[in-house]
Amino acid sequence: MSNAFDAIVIGAGQAGPPLAGRLTASGMKVALVERHLFGGTCVNTGCMPTKTLVASARVAHQARRAADYGVVLNGDVSIDLPRVMARAHKVTETSRGNVEGWLDGMEHLTVLRGHARFESPDTLRVNGELITAPRIFINVGGRARVPEDMPGTGDINYLTNTSILQLAALPRHLAVIGGSYIGLEYAQMFRRFGSNVTIVERQSRLIAREDEDVSETIQSIMEGEGITVRTNAECIAFAPHTEGAVVKVDCTSGDREIVASHVLLAVGRRPNTDDLGLERAGVRTDAHGYIVVDDMLATNVPGIWAMGDCNGRGAFTHTAYNDFEIIAANLLDGAKRRVSARIPCYALFTDPPLGRVGLTDAQARASGKRLLVSKRPMTRVGRAVERGETQGFMKVVADADTRRILGAAILGVSGDEAIHGVIDMMNADQTVDTLEWAVPIHPTVSELLPTLVGDLKPL
Repeated sequence: MSNAFDAIVIGAGQAGPPLAGRLTASGMKVALVERHLFGGTCVNTGCMPTKTLVASARVAHQARRAADYGVVLNGDVSIDLPRVMARAHKVTETSRGNVEGWLDGMEHLTVLRGHARFESPDTLRVNGELITAPRIFINVGGRARVPEDMPGTGDINYLTNTSILQLAALPRHLAVIGGSYIGLEYAQMFRRFGSNVTIVERQSRLIAREDEDVSETIQSIMEGEGITVRTNAECIAFAPHTEGAVVKVDCTSGDREIVASHVLLAVGRRPNTDDLGLERAGVRTDAHGYIVVDDMLATNVPGIWAMGDCNGRGAFTHTAYNDFEIIAANLLDGAKRRVSARIPCYALFTDPPLGRVGLTDAQARASGKRLLVSKRPMTRVGRAVERGETQGFMKVVADADTRRILGAAILGVSGDEAIHGVIDMMNADQTVDTLEWAVPIHPTVSELLPTLVGDLKPL
């Protein structure tokens, strides 16, 4: 093997493989290094397995509601967790195999399975061998953060979003530490599988980055399915227990404890940057370990870029893929694309889901702009009524002067899909008037978007 390449990609997550494809297609000789599982977080421990599990949990939930639709099922609904997990693992294994096969068959690409560490700004050591390139792209992702300020984590057998996928039996009582996106999805999922579930959140409300009406509705949905929600848990600690673990949620009251069979830590993520030898390359990181990049995803060291979760500029599969698009367009197509031009959008895949784009109401108010707002409950969305799923609402906020949409949220049935009508309008830089005169398909959730913006009123 020749040790000199035109480019090296570290990590086979969402950004690395397509970038390798663009670079090799341009005639470059490229090495891609992956130390563990091809496909990154999304394929192996994130989107694909969890959304497969969410689908199984929804089927169980709908089966229990069968009588509401006039459908008669005899007997109780039960869960075969090994079969549920096997289905999720199959989806992951198929996708991972597809990524690995694609890369192995890519012309001009050398795939190295091993741990890459910097020796200098243009040199890496992999499996004892040195490889060099004038262009190096870091795509190493992240992992669950284990909190250092919660005493007792080292004394119990806790779960993370990775290890929970290996469960072979349902938890009797799952304590989910963290009431944000990952925690909420797992909480609802395992409650629907049949576990008792308690969410423990330090903040005064769930998903505190969202508007209060979103947080309140999500909590109502969780509690409506029998999930216990404990907010304002300012002093969380753990201790072993014969039944699993004790979760202490209040320093001032000894009786504020939860005895759980299993504990899931869902309190955030950390980048996989601590063992790359970045200091030997001179690559700068922030206080949390994220690689510092500029608006075009370049690090402080010429010839080194960082993509995906490890750069702190996005925590989603779609933002990681867009990082690849930005770098490829700038490097190969003569473009000048920037991260700051990206309109933030994401979803919470509870049931019903939350689709979000742009500014929250609170952020829009803080902007000082004159605002137009509109909100519609899902009880007034025909498609939701027909499906018997009327929890939630849809809302939008716009700039009263430019009539551009500033942000929107759809918390309700198909909210994760319907929000794309707003995402597309914002990316096309169109006014609310354009959306108002669209002619959507009936009956859908999206058909209410023109009505929603038609009802915009001054704040």
